[in-house]
Amino acid sequence: MNLYISDLHFGHANAIRFDHRPFADVEEMDQCLIKLWNSRVSAEDDVYIIGDFCFRSDKTPDWYLRQLKGHKHLIIGNHDKITLDCVEAAKYLESIDKMLHVSDGNNQICLCHFPIAEWNKCRHGSWHIYGHIHANKDEVYQFMKTRAHALNAAACINNYTPSSMNELIRNNKAFQEKDELTCTM
Repeated sequence: MNLYISDLHFGHANAIRFDHRPFADVEEMDQCLIKLWNSRVSAEDDVYIIGDFCFRSDKTPDWYLRQLKGHKHLIIGNHDKITLDCVEAAKYLESIDKMLHVSDGNNQICLCHFPIAEWNKCRHGSWHIYGHIHANKDEVYQFMKTRAHALNAAACINNYTPSSMNELIRNNKAFQEKDELTCTM
C-alpha cells in the first residue's frame, strides 16, 4: 500500500507552536509520531515522506528513520538538509527525489513538497500530493483548494499519521469544510 505524509518536523519544537500541535514538548511529539506511524504502516508499505522530515532536532535523522516501519521514500523539502547530509539516514531510505511520479492503483500522482499550479497530466485526471503549507489558510491554500486533484499531505491535517490516497481525500475535504464553516459563522 502507498501512504503519504509531509511536514513531520521530527525534533522541531517550533512546529508544536506553529501547527498548534497537541503535544507538551518535543519528546512527547516525537514518541507520538513514531507510535502513530508504526500503528498504521506495515513492513511492506511504501511511505512517501513529502518533505520536512526532521528539523532542528537533538537526534539525528537516522535515529527516527530506523524506528519507522515500511519502505521510506523522501521527497526533498526545504527543511531536509540535515537528513540529506546524514550518511546513515540514506541507509533507511529507498529513494530520495525532488519530485516523483508514482502510480497508486489507477491514479497517477505527482509528489512534490511544494504546491504547484500545474503538474504532469493534471488536465487528464492525475493528482498532485504536496506539503509545505501545513494548515496555513493563506493565498496558496486558497488557490490549491480550487485544484480538484491536489491534496495536502501535511501531518497536522492528516492526524499525524501516514495516510492512503482515500484518507488524504477525506482529510482534505474535512479540513476545507471546517474552513468553510468557520467563514460562514
